[in-house]
Amino acid sequence: MTERTTSQKFQFSLLNTSGKARRGVISTPRGDIRTPAFMPVGTAATVKAMLPENVRATGADILLGNTYHLMLRPTAERIDRLGGLHKFMNWDRPILTDSGGFQVMSLAGLRKLTEKGVTFKSHIDGSKHELTPERSMEIQRLLGSDIVMCFDECPALPATDAEVAKSMQMSMRWAQRSKDAFGDRPGHALFGIQQGGVTQDLRAESAEALREIGFDGYAMGGLAVGEGQEAMFGVLDYAPDMLPADKPRYLMGVGKPDDIVGAVKRGVDMMDCVLPSRSGRTGQVFTRRGVLNIKNARHQDDPRPIDENCTCPACSHYSRAYLHHVFRAQEMISGMLLTWHNLHYFQEIMQGMRDAIEIDAFGAWEAEFHATRAMGDIDPI
Repeated sequence: MTERTTSQKFQFSLLNTSGKARRGVISTPRGDIRTPAFMPVGTAATVKAMLPENVRATGADILLGNTYHLMLRPTAERIDRLGGLHKFMNWDRPILTDSGGFQVMSLAGLRKLTEKGVTFKSHIDGSKHELTPERSMEIQRLLGSDIVMCFDECPALPATDAEVAKSMQMSMRWAQRSKDAFGDRPGHALFGIQQGGVTQDLRAESAEALREIGFDGYAMGGLAVGEGQEAMFGVLDYAPDMLPADKPRYLMGVGKPDDIVGAVKRGVDMMDCVLPSRSGRTGQVFTRRGVLNIKNARHQDDPRPIDENCTCPACSHYSRAYLHHVFRAQEMISGMLLTWHNLHYFQEIMQGMRDAIEIDAFGAWEAEFHATRAMGDIDPI
């Protein structure tokens, strides 16, 4: 593991490249983030089914928290009174918080969108709330996150170019308001979010606006929202290159293992997704030989581990037969072990890519990654 740094500022160092793939390190007062980085999602101040120290043991350097969920319950003000999000959830390393915009658009009821921001009803109790760029910055300041995301609108697809353009341009105005409200916070970073759907000209316009405002890092939003991998990769063929090369590039909400590898190949440094933990709770297991379903009957008499080359607790100490049994019996240990395995595997991918980029061998690593996945699961007994 990387040793903790004592850096009191936020900075990004690009160490190696292999094609467009980049290896680097983000230094923060709470420790280093090795890139490419996968951020497990701790929506409500917890990575579901995992203890924080176990998430760290998988290789995670940073977690993601969710502004929308935390503002509703237990509230940012309460978390602030209790010492901030790091202390509250017992995670002393970096935390990134999203702005809440995506969840407002996808989860909240009876929302009303104006230039000022969004008013909406909580999906929990129907209470009415307002989220603006200024309020989002205030909430994220109360939470104490290390990386703060601008408040933006993520339009639902499909949408016309005119609708996407109108939304993107408002998001850019909101980005300026977010920057103004964020203020001067040494040791904390603010990331802008590029929008523009799958239209290259709109992505370029958005990137130009963000560069003019100036941010500590830049995200690509509005992808992984149902457009499909081919369309997403089509955007990623040009979008990262539009953003400053000396700042981290973050692809929001991605993804499956081959999505992650394809994104890094195209110049992305950071990603997050609920998939490893959500899949673990539903019996879906990610392995170097593809995806398997532990609920399937073929595993019920199988004494072998999920992956004999994996060092996670699920593979080191338990058989497929046991994992099948506890999933079928709806025992809590099932979600715990399968989530740990999935998170371990995702971090193993990230480490593999970092090592390959360091020696300029990303292409060979990627070819082996795809070839091994294409083999499929080991033959049943």
